[in-house]
Amino acid sequence: MQNQTLVLDSHQIDQKIIRIAWQIYEDNSDEKEIIMAGIISSGYTVAEKIAAALEKISPMKVQLISIRINKHSHHDEEVKISIDHSALKDKIVIVVDDVLNSGKTMMYALRPFLSADLKKLRTVVLVDRNHKRYPISADFAGLSLATTLKEHVSVVLNNGSSGVYLE
Repeated sequence: MQNQTLVLDSHQIDQKIIRIAWQIYEDNSDEKEIIMAGIISSGYTVAEKIAAALEKISPMKVQLISIRINKHSHHDEEVKISIDHSALKDKIVIVVDDVLNSGKTMMYALRPFLSADLKKLRTVVLVDRNHKRYPISADFAGLSLATTLKEHVSVVLNNGSSGVYLE
């Protein structure tokens, strides 16, 4: 078993979530509603937490949707979103994941939104590893972390025992 180093504890994750929520609110302060799209499964959990924080600090309505993507077979399967494509017209969509590694998952997750007539599209990650092979960046990141390519970042989001670990 590899050694794990705690990078963010549960309290620090909550602080990052609240800060991201404030940044999203500042970026969209004139809006009545936004769509928060979380990549299943950890990205969706992060999106839920950000949506809850955003609804506490702003009058904005947050519609939470999911993005289902097979992270091991991007080319073979269609990326599925839990909203009708026509409902995206003139909306602000924020795509959320837990960790931005190479950018590949985020790149494929953005696909369904690129053909929609959106008002604005933003990306959010809890941890940005800065090892992108694809031209993807996060508009909002809880933590930018310089790591080696051999290191792995894992995000555990459980009630009370959450953490971000470097392995």
